Amino acid sequence: MTVAGIVGRLPGVVTARGYRREWLRSDITAGLVLTALLIPAGMGYAQAAGLPAYAGLYATIVPLLAYAVVGPSEILVLGPDSSLAPLIAAAVIPLAVTDDPASALALAGILGVLVGVILIAGGYLRLGFVTQLLSKPIRLGYLNAIALIVIVGQLPKVLGFSVDADGVTGQFTEIVRSVLGGDIDPVTAAVGLGCLLVIPAFRRWIPRIPGVLVAVVGAMAAAALLDLTDRLSMVGELPRGLPLPSFGGVDWGDVVSLIGPAAAIALLAFADTGVLSRTFAARHGEEVNGSTEMKAIGVANVAGGLFGGFPISASGSRTPVAEQNGARTQLTGVVGALAVLAFVLAAPGVTAYLPDAALGAVVIVAATSLIDVSGLVRMWHMSRVEFGLAAAAFLGVALVGVLQGILVAIALSFFAVVARAWQPYRTELVRTSDRPGFHDIDRHPDGERIPGLLLVRFDAPLFFANGDIFDQYIRTAVADAPVPVEWVVVATEPITGLDTTAVDELVELDQFLEDKGIRLAFAEMKGPIKDRLIRFGVGSRFDGSRFHYTVEAAVDAFHRR
Repeated sequence: MTVAGIVGRLPGVVTARGYRREWLRSDITAGLVLTALLIPAGMGYAQAAGLPAYAGLYATIVPLLAYAVVGPSEILVLGPDSSLAPLIAAAVIPLAVTDDPASALALAGILGVLVGVILIAGGYLRLGFVTQLLSKPIRLGYLNAIALIVIVGQLPKVLGFSVDADGVTGQFTEIVRSVLGGDIDPVTAAVGLGCLLVIPAFRRWIPRIPGVLVAVVGAMAAAALLDLTDRLSMVGELPRGLPLPSFGGVDWGDVVSLIGPAAAIALLAFADTGVLSRTFAARHGEEVNGSTEMKAIGVANVAGGLFGGFPISASGSRTPVAEQNGARTQLTGVVGALAVLAFVLAAPGVTAYLPDAALGAVVIVAATSLIDVSGLVRMWHMSRVEFGLAAAAFLGVALVGVLQGILVAIALSFFAVVARAWQPYRTELVRTSDRPGFHDIDRHPDGERIPGLLLVRFDAPLFFANGDIFDQYIRTAVADAPVPVEWVVVATEPITGLDTTAVDELVELDQFLEDKGIRLAFAEMKGPIKDRLIRFGVGSRFDGSRFHYTVEAAVDAFHRR
């Protein structure tokens, strides 16, 4: 395919060719409203990631423009995200030169590029399924922990003091000591707490007006009118112009150190983006290909990393704002990006009047949207095991570290899966008088056995961890049968896997039963499992006469014996 052909198939180009004039006003309006959130949110999340506030603007402008061209979702809004900020900080800050913003920015840019490359490669390899590693319990625990980390990290900024401690526990202890010791700066606290009240108040009672915009503009106006620039910690003026690719001071050792964190961030970024993309596509009657989405997010991250940004994902707070204000196409994101660009170029000095406390409040309010206590309560009632996984993810992320906590939670998820398969549900099947078929004897203790026939069901794949359990269960059931057993029929529909260890156990069981004059047969075995028996060299032992299409057919064969 030619270059022109490839360009012509890009989602943004396809949308531009079919663009309708009646969409223009809605897209422009939504883009301008969106800008009111893009600027403070981008700057706030940059600071939460341990980077200069202006990096959040670069991480907003470039990814939005890139995604508008290659992104399959027409209204998805990309940018810095509160859930990624702690991961970025954990990856970049230990490697950065102390008190050198340029070093941190260079490392963050490299991290963004690595995240993008991983996502692009994953998209071409169709690895979207890996997001399933982040099960609901892990995501629930992770997001609640991230909310705690972000809120604790921003509280000193809102209250006007600093803490010198590592980890949530240490930081929280220092915050309590500072509050009790009277270290709160009243002016800073007035600004920060005022913003914390204004933002949710507007969201609750006047949702059409962005509370974030009101709070930030109000804080800037107060700082200017009351001459508080020397009294409060300010964001400061933005650098003039736009950044060019610059990774000075970063060596290959740093790049290697960032690969692991980049993989974790890529996984989380695509998990968040994939869920949002599918949700909004479904609302508009559209479909989004996961691999295409993965590549598009990758391109946006590479572009942002090259031009002064850091890793980004889709925004769960800004995308709904775009939709609610009538966004129809990718032009909304383009308008928002260009408006932020105009702000950077035309009014870089305005942020000299923006208090850090106001941005801290913006980040805290955004982080509270990640808290889901009711979800944890529901999970406690639904599944104690999954609640345990959520709690492990929460404690691991909050107390041990973001990356380490996620890895521990994923490992525990694998352990839970193996444990469920290791000790699966198994039961004897009996006939009941009130319904056809054969049913679980534990649920129907009044059911009728067929003399001489033992019907059993094993609800799991057969593999090395449970092959012996299957074997012992059959032997015990044969020994405990009220009358001598002539046939054992295994209802194998739930058995979806088979490995060589389990086959050996199966052969040993068959030999044991054969020595007792008992025939082992199977009902409803799936074709791929039969194929494995043949491939593993036991097809001659278990010939066609051993298999029956249904349990009823196996029972009929027993009666005809």
